[in-house]
Amino acid sequence: MKLGILFSAITITGALAFSAGQAYAADKKIVLIAGAQSHGAGQHEFRAGCLLLERCLDELPGINAVVATGGWPDDDALFEGADAVLIFSDGGTGHPAIAPERLRLLGALMSRGVGLGCVHYAVEVPKEKGGAEWLSWIGGYFETFWSVNPHWDADFKSFPAHPITRGVKPFKIRDEWYYHMRFPEDMRRVTPILTAIPPDSTRGRAGLNSPHGGNPTVFARKGMPEHVMWATERPDGGRGFGMTGGHFHKNWSDENFRKVILNAILWSAKSEVPATGVVSIVTHNDLQKGLDPK
Repeated sequence: MKLGILFSAITITGALAFSAGQAYAADKKIVLIAGAQSHGAGQHEFRAGCLLLERCLDELPGINAVVATGGWPDDDALFEGADAVLIFSDGGTGHPAIAPERLRLLGALMSRGVGLGCVHYAVEVPKEKGGAEWLSWIGGYFETFWSVNPHWDADFKSFPAHPITRGVKPFKIRDEWYYHMRFPEDMRRVTPILTAIPPDSTRGRAGLNSPHGGNPTVFARKGMPEHVMWATERPDGGRGFGMTGGHFHKNWSDENFRKVILNAILWSAKSEVPATGVVSIVTHNDLQKGLDPK
């Protein structure tokens, strides 16, 4: 009798452990959307960048990352069960997510608390078509005639206490760091993650108000720090972030540049970020995989 009870207990315990193991093995699904081919070689390598992130994420227990190339998944079923979505693509009027049916799909995901992250050009959407959504879903966006998109060496010397910054050390790197984003009034619900002081020359020329620089407001901020990565926690319980760097594919070789994005993706999926941040190793050969034939 006792032997039978013991066998039953072992069987139940084993079944529970197996069930828990199954849940843990794929308990966080992350959809990475890679934009269509864009720019010259080594620039806007959306597919190669997403494939690299996928490989780094899939090395983590409990994470299942999937990549959709070409700008948008062929089948919306890919979003089923998603805990977070990352978009790394061109933006503006050509942004792959701003078609009405796609904004509706993302809106439904957001209402369920799914995370959303946008990298580089993907943070730019038209004010009248995606602006309000991006402001709500990721906490800010690139607005023409307000934001600027220069190339400069951003020197990140300190970071806020936030899961996204775990293990990230000060680093300096050249990229097309957009700044002077459109944020909510008083930065409500938004936490700056990467902040640096851009050279005054990157603000544009006074009096020349172009779609991407020189407007009076950004020019008046000469010498002041600007936020190029930020995170938000939404009222619906979801999380979002934006990061304006990512123009040059070679920057993924920088450990801290890579870590802050990987940390952000985990955080947006409501997965625990390790105390030392996501550790990943990327070789020169890794960077060559998936490059567009430009």
